[in-house]
Amino acid sequence: MRAVSFSLGHHQIGSSSTTSARVGGARAIGVASVIAYNWWVAVPFVPGLVTSPNEFFSDLEVAGYRDADLMQHADLLAGSLLIIALLMRGAAGRDGARREWKWLVAFAAAGAIGSRFPYACSEGLSATCRNLEWHLQLPLHHYVHVISGIGEFACLTVAVILAVRRTQGETTREARAFRILLKGLIVGYPVLGLAYLSDRLGAFVEPVFFVIFSAMIIEELFEPAGKVTSPAQQGPPPAEIDDRPPTASPVGGKRVRITRSVRQ
Repeated sequence: MRAVSFSLGHHQIGSSSTTSARVGGARAIGVASVIAYNWWVAVPFVPGLVTSPNEFFSDLEVAGYRDADLMQHADLLAGSLLIIALLMRGAAGRDGARREWKWLVAFAAAGAIGSRFPYACSEGLSATCRNLEWHLQLPLHHYVHVISGIGEFACLTVAVILAVRRTQGETTREARAFRILLKGLIVGYPVLGLAYLSDRLGAFVEPVFFVIFSAMIIEELFEPAGKVTSPAQQGPPPAEIDDRPPTASPVGGKRVRITRSVRQ
């Protein structure tokens, strides 16, 4: 029985190590996806890419623009890596399954889809482009990009709201972070709407959401996946009680009652 117990314990330890390695790999891939997602950080350092403070960074991915392919590929890489990271990490949180997990997967998928269907023109800089857009006179891929972008914002916002509800009343690091992110979205959305409708300061407003979205992803990836107790912490297996009736001893006819049997 000792050999069997050792074997089971070794299997449990091996499974725990495998899980830890999987979560660590998911976090590393997730961080890589966040880096790719934030390609906009390098844009101000490349002369000629941003021509106006009113320009949205998403306008730089217009088909045919300088380095547009590079930025589209960065978005595709970010979305693909994030899907892999989330699937590897799983929905388990500190206190069980996280309802917001599937919304993050949808967010990543929307980003990947949008990268394959770029804008046909720069709506943030061209009044003509905006007019054609409103009258549905642009190619289909333009509207696929618009819808995927809306989907990204919607999915991430729902994920933040669900995370705040899930951790309501908690004082953990991620609970505090979720509440801060939600406040940032509440303040940011009216400003984003104003920037979009007025075609003003898009290059300053849009990155705020990129930062909030990135922080949400990092918090979700690094939230502990519950407490796992190792075999060493569990202690020895409980002794088994033998409730069989007393048996006769082969010596002297005496009857001996066996009250407890400890598995060796």
